[in-house]
Amino acid sequence: MKKIGIFLIALLPALFIQAQGPSGDEAVRKVVTEAYIEGIQNLGNLDAVRKGFHPDFEMLMLRNGNLSKLPISEWLQRLEQRKANPPAQSPPRVTGKFLAVDITGNAATVKLELHRQGRLIFTDYLSLYKFGDGWKIVSKTYQQH
Repeated sequence: MKKIGIFLIALLPALFIQAQGPSGDEAVRKVVTEAYIEGIQNLGNLDAVRKGFHPDFEMLMLRNGNLSKLPISEWLQRLEQRKANPPAQSPPRVTGKFLAVDITGNAATVKLELHRQGRLIFTDYLSLYKFGDGWKIVSKTYQQH
């Protein structure tokens, strides 16, 4: 009986951690999948985009040696316009392949490949921070293929 009691005491922390929700890695992957892959790339739920991206998010773009920035507010405007005026034929779905998720404390990075119809189209590098209400994507750099 004493062994059972010790086992249950040892098991309680694991049960408590499980009850708190997904691990950091799973939570980061969920935000990236819902807000970025499904929300932005597949023109899904824009509320999920707003929830998963920090309002100060910026995508950094290098074109012809020049660096420019696209804030999430402008990106959302473009997405809303696309949703309001959808093309006659829906574009093929984008899928994501997580190559790396690295978390240290409240900071995380994700290396992600995006594929359309089996073809690699982008390699993305996303940076996230964990806030009181969860992980938020705060910046993005990428390589187009």
